[in-house]
Amino acid sequence: MGSVNACVDLARDNDVAIITIENPPVNALKHDVRAGLIEALKEVKDPAIEAVVLTGAGRAFSAGADISEFGKPLNPPGLAEVIAAIEAMPKPVVAAIHGTALGGGLELALACHYRVANRGARVGLPEIKLGILPGAGGTQRLPRLIGPEKGLEAIVSGDMIAADRALALGIVDAVLDGEFVPAAVDFARKAVGKPIKLVRDREDKIASARANPGAYEEAAAKIVGRARGRRAQTACVESVRNAFSLPFEDGLAREQALFRELVVSDESRAQRHIFFAEREAARVPDMPASTSARPFARAAVIGAGTMGGGIAMSFANAGIPVSVIETGADLLQKGLDRIVANYRTTISRGRLTQAEMDKRMNLISGKVGLDAVAEADVVIEAVFEEMELKKQVFGELDRLARPGTLLATNTSTLDVDAIAHATKRPQDVLGTHFFSPANVMRLLEIVRGKATSHEALATAIALGRKLGKVPVVVGNCDGFVGNRMLGRRSIQSERLLLEGALPHEVDAVVVGFGFPMGPFAMSDLAGLDVSWRIRRARGVRAEIADSLCEAGRYGQKTGRGYYVYQSGSRTPTPDPEVEQIIVQASQRLGITRRKIDKQEILERMIYPMIDEGARILEKGFAYRPGDIDVIWVYGYGWPVWRGGPMFYADQVGLGEIRDRLAAFAQRAGDKTFAPAPLLAKLAAEGKGFASLKAPTAAAA
Repeated sequence: MGSVNACVDLARDNDVAIITIENPPVNALKHDVRAGLIEALKEVKDPAIEAVVLTGAGRAFSAGADISEFGKPLNPPGLAEVIAAIEAMPKPVVAAIHGTALGGGLELALACHYRVANRGARVGLPEIKLGILPGAGGTQRLPRLIGPEKGLEAIVSGDMIAADRALALGIVDAVLDGEFVPAAVDFARKAVGKPIKLVRDREDKIASARANPGAYEEAAAKIVGRARGRRAQTACVESVRNAFSLPFEDGLAREQALFRELVVSDESRAQRHIFFAEREAARVPDMPASTSARPFARAAVIGAGTMGGGIAMSFANAGIPVSVIETGADLLQKGLDRIVANYRTTISRGRLTQAEMDKRMNLISGKVGLDAVAEADVVIEAVFEEMELKKQVFGELDRLARPGTLLATNTSTLDVDAIAHATKRPQDVLGTHFFSPANVMRLLEIVRGKATSHEALATAIALGRKLGKVPVVVGNCDGFVGNRMLGRRSIQSERLLLEGALPHEVDAVVVGFGFPMGPFAMSDLAGLDVSWRIRRARGVRAEIADSLCEAGRYGQKTGRGYYVYQSGSRTPTPDPEVEQIIVQASQRLGITRRKIDKQEILERMIYPMIDEGARILEKGFAYRPGDIDVIWVYGYGWPVWRGGPMFYADQVGLGEIRDRLAAFAQRAGDKTFAPAPLLAKLAAEGKGFASLKAPTAAAA
């Protein structure tokens, strides 16, 4: 025994064979793996072998299918054939799960006669996050192990399940301590001679649903309600129902048919686009492959406000000690109290234990004065969005921080180069634009200044990943990428109100498109006074938004904004007073109001942002269209099943978008609608943004 092929190894421990998948980094089940498994299973039919252990080399059992094969003709054997070969084995086959068993990896394990895991293992069926469902029996076998309701929850959430939880649910048969593979071999040896019952033949967990499907239908109705028409969710509901309403083979056939339908859908193509774009987004085209990140063992965050506290929590959540620095003891204590309150809220929702909170709080220390930055490898400034204040802070950091310390500003709009020039080490300065709440939102825009070194960029990227963020490197410009595009939407939001729409009408269209909130409800949540302060500093006026602020309507914090909020409720209610303010603003500006249909609202909310994205690509402030898509999915709530604004633009067609923007420009006499040169060029050539394979310019 030995290597079956380059991806599968076969070893022997006396009477137990050990089949090991070796396809780094995560043992994806590509063709060579599947072929190797088939050959290995033929070899272990040797009568001298009484049991088989199936495991993975390196850091995972298997993270699932090779998704680059999706949508392409299948090169046999498929995973279903491997699973059938395992189920046909007359001797016990034990899946020894370490690291992760996800998607097809878990489906492979579910075909085995037993499943064991080590303490750190995690399992799950995350296919829903790619707009598909498990296509190798996951929707049929998992409900037979844990019941239809719990099976549906696991499949539709796509979340990973820790080993202890998997044991409690019945997904695994044992959690083993000590040296893992030898322990799994011992488990397999003890299973020899015992009756084998395949997962596919188990009926006890689905019998009650078959007799009385009411509980399942109640759970399914909630999921369908949240799905808002997304086909993958409704397909999962149907397929899990088939696990108890159809014979196994029929349910399996329908699952495979649904998989084939979904894998070619626009939803799935969009989500697979984001999957690959996320992995590409942190790659800097001109960064030498030899560039290494600096080590970071301790951090400092300057400012204990809402954003600074959230950033500090991100460090603590990742196990990194962090000092929170304020100018006075009162402000510091207020910030620390807010962090404690945030953690307690998480505990109340069952997402954190008191012991975990205590561990994280022990990593957060409060300090008064900037001298504490001398201990840090990474310093993130999160003070008010005022240039002179930030320059002052960075001048002090230049004096106090150790050489080589990464100095980052959390600005969302200001010039990173101007801030860097307040120091004598601009090569160590960049922007780290966290999104609020910083301890929750996954996006991290890393803003590259003109002098930012590759080493500093590599450090910021590594830091973002360590914090569990999705890092995207962008160029230094007003608003960077996300807020620069959002600014175009904000202009149109105001203009739509002036021309005849009302806040709830615009918000309903945007939510219907798939965003979690519309622009006006979002403004109320963030606070209207924040943007008001920025506009006043720039000498810019937004007639309606500023009128609301002048009337003391700052949003949820005051109970009144674009909407009214009753008795501390977060539910927005349309307010006749706001309609009056809007109508009066239209009259002051001499604008005749008209009825605006939903399609025009949608196009004006989306197309100008796409146009700005084209301008961002032209100027090199984003390296790739996919970078923009990742920013909008993870930072602004763009529906992932629509793939981001640039992917969506290609689906609509750039010619259509160009023509609609031109029509808006002509009707309104507004040159800001004129299509970007890059958009117009691609449209004229019949191409989409996907044709841009490399940066259009070097990042600023």
